[in-house]
Amino acid sequence: MSLQIIESTIAASIATKQQLLADTPRLDTLATVASHVSKSLKSGGKVMLCGNGGSAADSQHIAAELIGRFEKERASMAALALTTDTSALTAIGNDYGYDQVFSRQVEGIGQPGDVLIGISTSGNSANVVKAMEAAAHKNITTVALVGDKPGGAMQAMADFVLAAPATNTARIQECHILMMHILCQLVELESD
Repeated sequence: MSLQIIESTIAASIATKQQLLADTPRLDTLATVASHVSKSLKSGGKVMLCGNGGSAADSQHIAAELIGRFEKERASMAALALTTDTSALTAIGNDYGYDQVFSRQVEGIGQPGDVLIGISTSGNSANVVKAMEAAAHKNITTVALVGDKPGGAMQAMADFVLAAPATNTARIQECHILMMHILCQLVELESD
């Protein structure tokens, strides 16, 4: 029984990634986003990331890959996860409501030319949607990292949509980290 579950889960993950691999428009969008991130960083901009739960962890993971390193030695890149400052998160949540915890940070530290990557498997996380709205008002490029669940608000408002070809949360998250690792790889290659 356990072996069957393990095998079917791995097979489902592989199948989802094969769908992604076969979807040239999605891959083209990923390359375009990487180019925008690279241009922003080269011109003194920064990458901000936000999400909830596992997507918060992914935000921190990718910010660390950019500010530290991914696969090669290079200069540090300006990146931060808006999910990590507990004093800001709790103060904003207490004073303004949880749906404002990321948008207030974007309002305070975001600058025109920056990039905001909002991560939500549903595409409807209220606090990520508000962050994207705040970014749009400041001429910050917005990227929605979502799944193929219909009706997501983020898909309709983002400059770029990187949608995992899945509706299952685990498969979406697995594709998200794959796409973000590819983004890091491409940005590093363009950093020379």
